[in-house]
Amino acid sequence: MKSILSICAGLVSLATFAQQVPKPILPDVYADPHIAVFNKTYYIYPTTDGFEGWGSDKFTCWSSKDLVTWKNEGVILDLKKDLTWAKERAWAPAIAEKNGKYYYYYSADTNIGVAVCDKPTGPFKDPLGKPLIAKGQYQAQSIDPMVLVDDDGQAYLYFGQGRCYIVKLNADMISFDPNNVISYKPEGYNEGSFAFKRKGKYYLMWSEYDTRDPRYSVAYGVSDSPMGPFVKGDKNPVLKGSGEVKGAGHHSVVKVPNKDEWYIVYHRFKIPDGNGYNRETCISSMYFDKDGNILPVDVFEVVKGRK
Repeated sequence: MKSILSICAGLVSLATFAQQVPKPILPDVYADPHIAVFNKTYYIYPTTDGFEGWGSDKFTCWSSKDLVTWKNEGVILDLKKDLTWAKERAWAPAIAEKNGKYYYYYSADTNIGVAVCDKPTGPFKDPLGKPLIAKGQYQAQSIDPMVLVDDDGQAYLYFGQGRCYIVKLNADMISFDPNNVISYKPEGYNEGSFAFKRKGKYYLMWSEYDTRDPRYSVAYGVSDSPMGPFVKGDKNPVLKGSGEVKGAGHHSVVKVPNKDEWYIVYHRFKIPDGNGYNRETCISSMYFDKDGNILPVDVFEVVKGRK
């Protein structure tokens, strides 16, 4: 009888665990998710994971109306077919829209490229025939681009591992003046910068530690300017693993149109048996206090989605 009770208790414990850890929102393994919303549809642009050394050579796009059910829109950029200057290590993309065109920024063999399309689901084309930012052009590794388009239409590019670089993009969205690049390294900064604006304040978020480290996490700073300097918040990190959730980081955030309602999308080690090469994409709500500080994210929250 004691053995049966122990088994029952174990089953209850497993059931409780299953309820506590939400399922990933994308199937299989994807990392470095960039989320955006265009015309009432949400899109996620991730890194395809599961390769030792992060050797993926293609990018995909996923779409959703409710943040819960996601449709695979297929390959939107294939490095081997679509580029002449890089064939592997397709990492950490981002997207921005301006004047009816969609600009897709991405890492390729530790260069940063840009591609363009008339729709957010691609296929995207390389307008330059070369990197936007070449490997070794700056002290930091040239990866993890992110673009913020401000209310006045001016776009800002953020990038870099080890240091964060910021520069205004030209009106064409595919060039910038190298003389205007500034360098910034918040305390703890490693990679994965993401910038957004809320109530007149600019937020810069970034990942700390290494993506293979279970301590991988997200912190942030605030500024009155998209160019910084950014003052790191007192209560950091705002996103980190807990219990079975490990390596929660390299995120992006999205605002529900016409509402002060925010969500954060990020990766964690695959559960079970995940690591820095096998990561899965998750979503949680993101809240602010009355002073605009980002509150700690609940990685065990089950997001029910929106209509």
